[in-house]
Amino acid sequence: MAHAENRGRRVVITGVGLVTPHGVGLAAAWAGALSGRPAAAAVRRFDARPFPVQFGCEAPDPGLDEAWLAARVGDAAVRGFAQDLKGRLAVAALREALEMSGFAARGPRVGVCMGSEAARPDLGMVAARLGEGTLPGAAELERLSPAAPTRLAAAIVGATGPATTVSTACTSSSQAVGEGMLRIRRGEVDAMVVGGVDVLVDPIMIVGFAKLGALSTRNGDPAAASRPFDADRDGFVLGEGAGMLVLEDEASARARGAPILAVLSGFGCSCNAYRITDSPPDGRGAAQSMEAALSDAGLDAADIGYVNAHGTSTPMNDASETRGIHRALGAAAAGVPVSSTKGAMGHLVAACGAVEAILCVQAVREGRLPPTANLDTPDPECDLLHVRGAAWERPVRHALTNAFGFGGSNGTLAVSRWEG
Repeated sequence: MAHAENRGRRVVITGVGLVTPHGVGLAAAWAGALSGRPAAAAVRRFDARPFPVQFGCEAPDPGLDEAWLAARVGDAAVRGFAQDLKGRLAVAALREALEMSGFAARGPRVGVCMGSEAARPDLGMVAARLGEGTLPGAAELERLSPAAPTRLAAAIVGATGPATTVSTACTSSSQAVGEGMLRIRRGEVDAMVVGGVDVLVDPIMIVGFAKLGALSTRNGDPAAASRPFDADRDGFVLGEGAGMLVLEDEASARARGAPILAVLSGFGCSCNAYRITDSPPDGRGAAQSMEAALSDAGLDAADIGYVNAHGTSTPMNDASETRGIHRALGAAAAGVPVSSTKGAMGHLVAACGAVEAILCVQAVREGRLPPTANLDTPDPECDLLHVRGAAWERPVRHALTNAFGFGGSNGTLAVSRWEG
């Protein structure tokens, strides 16, 4: 991790794009986050009545502009990923980010880094093929690869620089954003297209996470199910979506007159080396990640004006993260507003780090902090300054956003206001 004295080039964010359970585009996602309106509802995409959990935060299908995609990607096999919902989410978010940025550079000085998990197979399609005595083709199976969004994004952008995929569960896209920032700082590239995408509301994921006991089972009241830091929380809610960012060297961005939204000022990561599904009760892994991000950004705890918490709504994660925030910020923790936007949009897993980083960009730009939905009675173990009930109006120069994944990976990004 680079420290304050050798951070290298300043990295700015010039474009962002989102698809979340609140709708297609940045405006819909930001309005949903500020309202604290829960997006959880009974599953519409398939009949979930036989399952132990029958609701989730489904993202709308943004559709696909085939002509726009074909003009940028000549290879039909690469375009094939966009035929699935996961691909359509990624393309819609990427298109918004590129158009907002006005980014058109191509070649070896442009790279891509995406956070993604392997897609789940369409079991109906597989069963039908087996019934016919055939198997899914190579191109169909290739679309399940975690690297599929990276290949598609690189082709759309024309990026022939480094193209990497990060697959570390819930930390995937947070680390993808951080890795992109580091490549620009080191001078390897002038720009990186980074982000993440995931589609979680499907039978395999519902059954798997329900068997772990990680999901809320409030089938009778889905809107109240995701309640980070609340004393009555009982698990997280599966969500889905995509978040994409255009990162650039500040000098390059200013030279082309790009709109600069914010500064990506720091990145920290760690590994708990503890258990696959549990966080250390003392929050040491979370604290280490946050402390590394502060050091990398050259910031003190007192500089932080907002923390977008990972805040999954599970008893263990929320308590562990609370202790980690206290360890990392010390005495300053008592005065730092904290919220989890998962209360409103659910847990987007591989996409959550990038999506929530974009929400932090909006927080430092506008001085508005989204509340934690359904936080009615804060758990005494989660003794933080919670933003709840309604959005807060408060100037923020520097914010932290956390992502902590199954398997023990932790990632923290620092987002700072751009002041020219």
